[in-house]
Amino acid sequence: MRQSLGVRRLGRALTVGLVLTTAASTTSAAAVAGPPRPGTQSLGPRVTVFDPSMPVSEIQATLDATYARQVGNEMGTDRYAFLFKPGSYGTPEQPLQIKVGYYTEIAGLGAAPTDVRITGKIEAYNRCLQDNGTSNCIALVNFWRTLSNLSLTVNAAGQDGCRSSANFWAVSQAVSMRRLNIDGGGLSLMDYCTAGPQYASGGFIADSRLPATTNGSQQQWLTRNSEVAGWSNAVWNQVFAGVVGAPDDATFPDPPYTTLDTNPLSREKPYLFVDGTGRYQVRVPAVRRDSRGISWGDGLTPGRTIGLDDFYVAKPSDPVRVINAQLARGKHLLLTPGVYDIARSIEVKRANTVVLGLGHATLTAVDGAVPLDVADVPGVIVAGVTIDAGLRESPVLLRVGSKHGRGHGTPANPTTLSDVYFRVGGPHIGRTTIALEVNSDHVLIDHTWVWRGDHGVEGFTEGVNGDTDRWRTNTGRYGAVINGDHVTATGLFVEHFQRYNTVWNGDDGTTILYQNELPYDPPTQADWRNGDVAGWAGYKVGDHVRRHTLHGGGVYVFNQNNPSIHTENGFEVPRRPGVRLHHIMTVNLSAGTIDHVVNGVGEAADMTRVGAPVYLAEYPLP
Repeated sequence: MRQSLGVRRLGRALTVGLVLTTAASTTSAAAVAGPPRPGTQSLGPRVTVFDPSMPVSEIQATLDATYARQVGNEMGTDRYAFLFKPGSYGTPEQPLQIKVGYYTEIAGLGAAPTDVRITGKIEAYNRCLQDNGTSNCIALVNFWRTLSNLSLTVNAAGQDGCRSSANFWAVSQAVSMRRLNIDGGGLSLMDYCTAGPQYASGGFIADSRLPATTNGSQQQWLTRNSEVAGWSNAVWNQVFAGVVGAPDDATFPDPPYTTLDTNPLSREKPYLFVDGTGRYQVRVPAVRRDSRGISWGDGLTPGRTIGLDDFYVAKPSDPVRVINAQLARGKHLLLTPGVYDIARSIEVKRANTVVLGLGHATLTAVDGAVPLDVADVPGVIVAGVTIDAGLRESPVLLRVGSKHGRGHGTPANPTTLSDVYFRVGGPHIGRTTIALEVNSDHVLIDHTWVWRGDHGVEGFTEGVNGDTDRWRTNTGRYGAVINGDHVTATGLFVEHFQRYNTVWNGDDGTTILYQNELPYDPPTQADWRNGDVAGWAGYKVGDHVRRHTLHGGGVYVFNQNNPSIHTENGFEVPRRPGVRLHHIMTVNLSAGTIDHVVNGVGEAADMTRVGAPVYLAEYPLP
């Protein structure tokens, strides 16, 4: 969570574990009528498939009922996916206006985004957390929701004057927008219609065609391989890679834009679609290098198609041994929505295996297990999966390759992680040594949030003593540890870990947008010390690394538990010509101090400049 100026940290979530009993808890009649044909099997009880023949009022009622249950269900166990078959939904007279809550996926089932068209709105608003929902209105905890693969013609009929001014998507981490085609009105990434302070801290957009977009209060954002009609506001750290219409960054840091004309490496997230015969298929997009703009401008996104018959469609009650047996047989894996208790690793051993989660399917470690273990083979894709630490410490939550087996990746077919999220604490106590460990070469990390929870329901939330307990109880030493060579990260968000949040030991690594917030809760400076050095940098490049590039990075400090704590450097890298940092910053959020931006260079982010970033355009300095 982002702690912005003047906003106190939240208490525990108030709504947990509600069970949906409306029509949204079953698939549509169209999806379940009669015995399932190959490729048309049910996708689980928490997946709803809409057909354009359904009345708009019925679809609206189903979505409204789910939103009412999920709008405040931040730490709950419910997971939902709402999928739209090709066709049109809503009309100018009766628009379909969708509000999206926690752990909810809204996606089209077309082969291209233009195959599903919604007239109406798809929105996320601020949560107003005080005074009976009338004040402290923020989007800082609007996590875990997904919107993809459809066209939206914005229509605000029936909404009030302010609400009619844009389609609002006020979100923060673990929220992705992919493969969207939006017209008919503007897009706002903040909700300016509620009471203040209206802070937001996202976010991620990819492979989308967007109207004029108001960034507003969004502190950091990555937009890649897209088209935008315009972009306003920058705040701290706005990054664009391969975006047609992106703002110029020539005057950085005023405004603080970082713009790459092309994106060096991308592979779009796999997506489910319905073909002309009504069969479910999964499209696996191809790798693109030095690309610009959307992948679907000429029709079907280049790549390969895998029939759903070639997937094992798992449900949360399935034993891991059954899932592993299916993977060993050569099946891909589709995880239907829900929470999976994982007491032994799901093992992905075959090259080119696709693991695709729907509705924020969540793997929770049990008895210190490694929930997901990917072998050192090329071309594996893991997408749409959340991984939670459990009560007993796990060595790692997701391991890609073995430490002694590197070298099997290929430049043409990188293993890819898309919208893979991690959580240590929050809904329950969590413990791990490392959240994400990448040992293989040639890996693409395309949007991840690696989070040691700074708030939750487990009872270690309020006050100094509570934070001290949290420091000892919810333990996570390292967020992301990258040991492989030629690893690229587009959208790397890592927060609150107790040593280095990110350690990058591999050569020829590239990060495009890095966002980090140091832990809130070290009790004393002695607890936050690396030998003789005060604290641990938010981004550490290994001392032996020869080549590394970072575009657009920010490290924030809010040592709420002990504001006297210092961190010597936000970034720590070897002093070599091949290690380059481009557009980096640190910022103080009203507690604690970062003494320097990188390697002793840069002014202190301290209490004399609360909320005002300290920028370096380049390191090493020109």
